[in-house]
Amino acid sequence: MHIAEGFLPPLHAVAWGAASAPFVVHGVRALTREVKEHPESTLLLGASGAFTFVLSALKIPSVTGSCSHPTGTGLGAILFRPPIMAVLGTITLLFQALLLAHGGLTTLGANVFSMAIAGPWAGYGVYRLLRRAGAPLMVTVFFGAFFADLVTYCVTSVQLAAAFPDPGTGFAGALAKFGGIFAVTQIPLAVSEGLLTVLVMRLLMRSSRSDLVRLGVARLTRGKAAPGNRPEAAL
Repeated sequence: MHIAEGFLPPLHAVAWGAASAPFVVHGVRALTREVKEHPESTLLLGASGAFTFVLSALKIPSVTGSCSHPTGTGLGAILFRPPIMAVLGTITLLFQALLLAHGGLTTLGANVFSMAIAGPWAGYGVYRLLRRAGAPLMVTVFFGAFFADLVTYCVTSVQLAAAFPDPGTGFAGALAKFGGIFAVTQIPLAVSEGLLTVLVMRLLMRSSRSDLVRLGVARLTRGKAAPGNRPEAAL
């Protein structure tokens, strides 16, 4: 993740930017609707964005032209769903490219697709599947954050392998190489991020339970439905 500025061939950079754009546009509409209908969400939205910014700024050198780090996108995807997380992730990556030299503007589309789109959708999908299977909330939160992190790096491996195929074994060989190197650092990071996200969710359950009820993550202690909550509110 955070593929470096100018590292991707121009055609690849443009293609990933075009692939990311519809998700971000849709996310802007979803975010605008959320803030308009529920102004009280702004603090939790800001906290979700800050969580992503701080975690994804922890840079650990990995594959040439890239790095490993937590992503922090699982929390926002669970709370507000992936479309809104696409916007929060894009803002995070843009500020990091401009202020921290993490990633870049030419590779912004590729980085957005892996960290702000593919990762959140994968994490949210796992979270929803486990919720429907009746798993405890914190178990679903852990695996949602874990897969949001890990899938980000799987997609980054695909992006790098497509741009730089192995001379002998082509795309498959490059994918195995990039994925194998990433796995050394990213699997422990994904586990750590899952545990940290559980701790944050436990804190939110104590301090902002009413917001979590409205967002469909939790329910009232006595099981009474809160006005305007989402269908998946039951624990």
